[in-house]
Amino acid sequence: MKRIQDARLYGIVDLGYVTAANVESMTDQLCLGGADVIQLRAKKLEAQEIERLARLMLPITRSHGVPLVINDHLEVAAAIGSEGIHVGQDDDAVAKARAVVGSACFVGKSTHSLAQAVAAQAEGADYIGFGPLYATGTKPDYVPVGLSDIAEVHRRVTLPIFCIGGVNASRLDEVIAAGAHRVVVVSAFLLANDVTAEVSALKKRLV
Repeated sequence: MKRIQDARLYGIVDLGYVTAANVESMTDQLCLGGADVIQLRAKKLEAQEIERLARLMLPITRSHGVPLVINDHLEVAAAIGSEGIHVGQDDDAVAKARAVVGSACFVGKSTHSLAQAVAAQAEGADYIGFGPLYATGTKPDYVPVGLSDIAEVHRRVTLPIFCIGGVNASRLDEVIAAGAHRVVVVSAFLLANDVTAEVSALKKRLV
């Protein structure tokens, strides 16, 4: 199983873009392309349905040695024994998440500023998401943080930092030039004509 510390490319199976019927196929394609970690994000589904989908994904991700992260739902992560849980700024604290999911499950946290990134590290998160870098349809209510703080957040935070929000193949060079080492890609993968090829091509550029 890959460690979150060694991960560079983070994919998200987002039910805003993927139908429930396609979750297994999308998970497999992301893994085949080389995603190092995969999250299940389903903001509008009930916990029972999220758990059902997670149980379909888990054999696939584990067969590829890819950690599965559950977004928001601590009880689902605990019930299925996922490798990771991800919480937002307005969700449960890292300590509460860890108390629910257990010490074997790593905990990630979304951050939208330098101050939040530093606070997440102090709180004991295992990794952070930093963004959104650009305006994104996934989170239209968030003001983009831009690229200017990427280098500084890497100086002040020693955790794995996954830059997120509007990242795609055409923007990757400028994101890396700004100091990013790890990225999250959502719609650019999920809406690609050939998902596996899109993931593979981008992964090769993350050195």
